Amino acid sequence: MSPAIARIVPFGIYIAFLVIGSALGALAAGRPGADFDERWLYPLQIGLVAAALAWFWRRYGELRAGAPPAAAIALAVAVGAAVFVAWINLDAGWATLGDAAGFDPRRSDGTLDWTLVVPRVVGAALVVPVMEELFWRSFVMRWIDRSDFLAQDPRHSGSRALLVSSVIFGFEHTLWFAGILAGLAYGWLYMRTANLWAPVIAHAVTNAALAAWVLHRGAWHFW
Repeated sequence: MSPAIARIVPFGIYIAFLVIGSALGALAAGRPGADFDERWLYPLQIGLVAAALAWFWRRYGELRAGAPPAAAIALAVAVGAAVFVAWINLDAGWATLGDAAGFDPRRSDGTLDWTLVVPRVVGAALVVPVMEELFWRSFVMRWIDRSDFLAQDPRHSGSRALLVSSVIFGFEHTLWFAGILAGLAYGWLYMRTANLWAPVIAHAVTNAALAAWVLHRGAWHFW
């Protein structure tokens, strides 16, 4: 099986659920009395992505090779924290695409529904970083420079590959400008360390910190 497929399928599942959820929500909105809560698609979405990652795990030699050195981990944590700070300060209207309502896990009485919160936090902090870094950095960024992307040393990736992959990554997110900066940061980290775990860790730190911030402040538009 193509190594590209192993990186595309989990990402494709994730995106497909975004499209399906949006379509079903629009369909329900056009039918009086219809009751559809697309938030409940997320546990299934993240569960299927995790299952796909597990299925293809033997194909991810970069991740099976082990964690980076302590210095690279420390750098990854610092980068992830810096991206988090940038993210929560770049939510102005000009830097936002579409509806910024986000994911609100509250019940109708205003209390948190932990059956929605837990999958959201686990998905954002543990599953999404692995899935997205495999796709955007391991695959797309290196593929831009070389079709045989596994043979491309990330330390030799060019500025064009970093910029193009980061811009597309940014526009995957509602906060597109923050997304571009995040893509540049994670891509630079991958190029500097040549270890995919470094951007995965950074991405996980960003998303975990963001989850804590969202739950503490009720800033659902960041989700």
